[in-house]
Amino acid sequence: MSSTTATVLIVLAVLAASVLVGRVLVWAVLSRVEPGPAVPGVLRGGAWIGMLERLAITGSVLVNFPEAVAVVLAVKGLGRYPELREAHPDRRSPAAERFIIGTLASYSWAGLCGVVGMLLLGTVS
Repeated sequence: MSSTTATVLIVLAVLAASVLVGRVLVWAVLSRVEPGPAVPGVLRGGAWIGMLERLAITGSVLVNFPEAVAVVLAVKGLGRYPELREAHPDRRSPAAERFIIGTLASYSWAGLCGVVGMLLLGTVS
């Protein structure tokens, strides 16, 4: 197998693990912290947003551009802020806690996948 083929396979495997395994991992963390069914309508689209952000974060680490993680976090925070603020303007929102826990679990997994991918790519070069 050529080193180019190995590189492509490693990158695809790491990105897939980040997105797909990350989805299961985040779901497990959130169900452990917040047992019971999710509240309908709270943070809609979160699973899709999570998969895309893990893809972006792992990809940015793989291409050695970790500054992009700050951009992803800023865009997500700014995009979700109105929704989180409107839920309970006078008290702490359960959606805000779900947002923080899910985001930290998701970003931690994506970063770990990126670092593992970089280590694997270092062995191919």
